Amino acid sequence: MKNSNGNKIRLGVFVSIGLALFIIAVYFIGDKQQLFNETFKISGIFKDVSGLQVGNNVRFSGITIGVVENIEIVSDTAVKVDFSIDDNTRKFIKKDAKITIGSDGLMGNKVAIIIPGTQAKKQVQNNDYLITTIPVSIDEIMVNLKVTTANAANITEDLAVLMESLSSGKGTIGKLLMDTVFAKNIDQTLVNIKQGTGGFKQNMDAASNNVLLRGYFKKKKKEKEKK
Repeated sequence: MKNSNGNKIRLGVFVSIGLALFIIAVYFIGDKQQLFNETFKISGIFKDVSGLQVGNNVRFSGITIGVVENIEIVSDTAVKVDFSIDDNTRKFIKKDAKITIGSDGLMGNKVAIIIPGTQAKKQVQNNDYLITTIPVSIDEIMVNLKVTTANAANITEDLAVLMESLSSGKGTIGKLLMDTVFAKNIDQTLVNIKQGTGGFKQNMDAASNNVLLRGYFKKKKKEKEKK
């Protein structure tokens, strides 16, 4: 008899815990799906929903404020998406707000993102349509990245060939850079110019001290000071 009562008690506790967990799960799921909050509906027309599904989240300024309620193909170039939004956030969403589609992380689920509009505009009303923007596709990003990588590889290869040609003295520039005789001639030319400049300065200093030319240089100096 005692064993029977103990089994009944354990069964009752197990059922109670299971029921409590079920209620908690229903609450969290319902809260996520906006089942217990007052909501309003907005819609948008997309050319491509990029894998967006019913039940995906809607976010505003990084906060989840609703869910995707329905997705319907209108034509071969238009898909209508309905969103169920928490009514407490209606005052922050203006009529010129925009909706785009993003990802929850790099490879996460798709989410609808509401981009805030102008503060001076009126707030959205139930069943309003918002402007949509074309989402950036991961495939397009990967294609562009592939092209960029290929271009960078080609540029690197061309630079390597150019540097090899220069180091081996090929081409006009390579010969100029690698020709030691030409380099010595340039160095000697610079030395000669420097020496010539020094000699010219010495001659001018000597001329300015010459008795016959001293008056001429003083006159030039005064004219320069007047200017």
